Amino acid sequence: MSDLQSLLSKRHEKVIIDVRSESEFLQGHFPGSLNFPILNNEERAIVGTTYKKQGSNQAVLEGIRLTGPRLHKLVEQVQQAVGTQEALAYCWRGGMRSKNFCWIMQQAGVKVTPITGGYKQYRRWIHNQFERKFNFTLLTGYTGSGKTEILTLLKQKKEQALCLETFAHHKGSAFGGINQALQPTTEQFENNIGEALSSLDEYQNIWLEDEAIGIGNVFIPLPIWQNMRESKLIKIEVSKKERIKRLVKEYGMAQPDALKKAIKQIEKKLGGQHAKAAIMAIDNNNLTVAADIILTYYDKYYDKSIESRNLHGTMEWNWQDVAASIQKLLNLK
Repeated sequence: MSDLQSLLSKRHEKVIIDVRSESEFLQGHFPGSLNFPILNNEERAIVGTTYKKQGSNQAVLEGIRLTGPRLHKLVEQVQQAVGTQEALAYCWRGGMRSKNFCWIMQQAGVKVTPITGGYKQYRRWIHNQFERKFNFTLLTGYTGSGKTEILTLLKQKKEQALCLETFAHHKGSAFGGINQALQPTTEQFENNIGEALSSLDEYQNIWLEDEAIGIGNVFIPLPIWQNMRESKLIKIEVSKKERIKRLVKEYGMAQPDALKKAIKQIEKKLGGQHAKAAIMAIDNNNLTVAADIILTYYDKYYDKSIESRNLHGTMEWNWQDVAASIQKLLNLK
């Protein structure tokens, strides 16, 4: 057996295999792990019902009966994925499924060891990451200012920086899901954040973007959110003209129907006439006018959300002189 700390120290050296069902894997898994279910969704349900009605022995026999016909294919798939490397495998608790999987694969020459405690133990470790007190500095500012891009620039300067929107596959607004991959579950979002935080020094400055607790359909872990609300804010100021230009570039290749659907979501707050004018501008392929109208709403919304917050500093960001802007920002932290 391999314990969780061994996994965490060697995760980049070994293949990590999740032997749980597809639905369990989709709900949440070790980032970077491969899913090779020893019992798939349907089989797991059947075995679970058998266990409840007839007990453990019958459930084991039912599992053997169900997996037997596809066992050869499963072994071949794992052999192809692992090759001559060493692998670690986990189930929910590090129990029967991962142990049986490893025994079968070992007979076929695959070097694979079960992880003690399984995914349940890993989730405890993830939640422990959120209890650390981090020294965050939050970037705030109007929509279209380029805060996500600034975080990338800070990372290039070897600064500690995290982009929660990247983990969420969403930019936070009604338009945030456009041109993005499918969002993870909140559980997987937590796993991705926890993994990233585990490699950071909580006593040194960590840059984040100011966010609502919900980003699309996922939610920032409450301890992290509370930590963020207590952290210092630096407001990035970019002209509306520049912000419109950036938004047109970002969403210029989006499907018009997706843009109009997003406008419909904020129609009540935007106002019927403004929503109608923005949709008409999109139909006329005039995204500059559409962005101008929409920013009027988002700017007012932002002003209201920030009015009671404590700003540590404000700076004008110059996208024509990024190097100078980065240095100015670093001087404010």
